[in-house]
This record gives sequence, C-alpha cells and structure tokens, in this order.
Amino acid sequence: MTAATAGNIIPYSHVDQLREAKRIIEHEATALRNLALELDARFCAAVDQISACTGSVVVTGIGKAGLIGQKIAATLSSTGTRSHFLHPAEAVHGDLGCLRPDDLVLILSNSGETEEVCRLLPVLQRLQIPIISFTATGHSTLAQASKVVIPLGRMREAGLHGLPPSTTTTAMLAIGDALALVLARLRGFSPQDFAVYHPAGSLGRKLTPVTDVMRTGDSLRVAHEHETVRAVFGQALNPARRVGAVMILDDHDKLSGLFTDSDLARILASHQEQKLDRPIREVMTQRPITIRPDAVLSEVVDLLAERKLSELPVVDESGAPVGMIDITDIIALMPQSLQLNATAAR
Repeated sequence: MTAATAGNIIPYSHVDQLREAKRIIEHEATALRNLALELDARFCAAVDQISACTGSVVVTGIGKAGLIGQKIAATLSSTGTRSHFLHPAEAVHGDLGCLRPDDLVLILSNSGETEEVCRLLPVLQRLQIPIISFTATGHSTLAQASKVVIPLGRMREAGLHGLPPSTTTTAMLAIGDALALVLARLRGFSPQDFAVYHPAGSLGRKLTPVTDVMRTGDSLRVAHEHETVRAVFGQALNPARRVGAVMILDDHDKLSGLFTDSDLARILASHQEQKLDRPIREVMTQRPITIRPDAVLSEVVDLLAERKLSELPVVDESGAPVGMIDITDIIALMPQSLQLNATAAR
C-alpha cells in the first residue's frame, strides 16, 4: 500500500472531524467570496491613499488582528511599499515617537471599539496622520476616525461556537494581500525588484539574478567567426574553469553563433576533419538562444529545460555577449523543484 493510498483511508472515528474541518474552510471561503463581491470604491480610495503616501504605512492592531497586521506589514514591505508594524499597547508607552507627519496608519479591528486601538485615535488625529481601517461597519469609533474604511461586514466566526477570530482575520488578511499586490502592480514592481528583498532561502535562489551566476571574463571562450575550428580549439584554456561552448563574434563584436564541444565531437565522429580548417562560422549554431542580463535563475532553468540546453549565452541589448550560463554551475544553487527541471535539460 502506498503512502498516498494510506492517506486516503479514513478511520470512521475521524469522519466527523474531517466533516467539521471542511465546514470551517467552506464557511471562510464563502465569506471571502462575498467580501470580493462587496468590494467597492473604498478599496480604490485606500490604494490611492497608500500610493500617495511619502512616508511609511504603519500597521497596527491587537490580538489576532495584530498578528494579521504584522503579516500585512511584511507583505507591503516585500512588494515595494515601505511599512512596519506598531503594537498599540507599546505605542501609548512611547513608541508613537516612530510616527512621522507623512506616514499613514492602517488599523485592523473587527469591532472598531477595541480599547487599545481607540486610545490611539486622538493622538493620530492631533498629529493629522490619516487612518485607513479594516473593520466590520462604518459606524464604530474607529470607522468614524478613519479617512477610509474598508468594511468587512457582520461576519460570523467559524466553528461550533463562533468565538475565536477566524473568518474576520481571514478576511483582513485577504484584503491586506489584495492591497499589497494591487499597489505592487501600480508601482510596476518587477520580479527583479522582488529578488532584491528576498535574497535568502528557496525563493531567493529562484530569484537570483543571472549576473550573479554567469561566467565572465577569463572564464569565457570567445572567438571570431573568421577563425578556423582548429585555431579556436588550439587556444590555451583557463584551467580553473571549463566552459563547453565557444561564443562566436561577428565583425561588430556581436554574438553571431555558438560552437560546443559536442559540435566538435560530431565533426570528428563523421570523419569530416577537413572542416577543422574551415571558418568556424560554417559549422557553428547560428542565432543561438540567449538570455538577457536582468533575467532571474528560474527563467534560466525554464529555458534550459524547455530547449534542452547545457549552455546559454547572456547578451546585452546590443547583442554583445556579457557572460555565459553553464548548467553545471547552477544546479547546486537551485531549490530541488528547479533542479529536477534543469536536470531534464542535460
């Protein structure tokens, strides 16, 4: 019996547990669908406010809403909107000093009447710092103090008794994600920008710039298209690093072709040694597949796997070569999921 098969066999005693779990997830999913249908111009007003903010988006909330606020602040920061979390209890004990006149405060509170949150409102009003809030309705103390309110509506929490925050915090998280990602698109936030903020871990490796992994300088094999194959391969190589492809240049120093060790082996295997004394342009691969210097590692892996390549020239906008990607260099850098794709290209 496989592990997958074993995982599908459910003891009778667990049936009720799974049924309840599915009801909870479906309850929250329904709430999110309704929330999506009810989003209106107030969401766009929040996007406009944050987009125009020249300072930081300071996110605050208490309890479970505060934990969701921390995640929203992190998502905003990682997608190009300067943001940090401010604990409301710490705020009234001196941390309000972190606020600046050009900041904006995003407050999460389902009831809109939470004591720790409401205590901040007079101070924020005195400082003339605009407030955006995620709260149940537009009638609470928090809503009345906010410049923009994104209402959640009267949601019932999930579970038998509907007590712990669940549906409401899920809704807050979804709206926060929507805000962050809409803002990222509005700012033209690119995968390259994202890579700057995520240099570590599996995600960071996928977003590693090509310029960080390509071979350059003395590690490259470069020849002119008028040179013979024998002359090109008779040149001394840098013993430190072996590159299995020669980038061929035209009279304007632009990449015109690629010649690999495999191409040389085919000439010898077919007993066409006379081609060794012919210009390399006659036997090179013309117009080879290339990649731009601003690409990221995941793009490289996809291209290597799709086209079954082992080497990939990196060229600038003018078509001049600036480096070479060799599959042997990048396999160790990649997450396992990408290694499988790259290995398939070899």
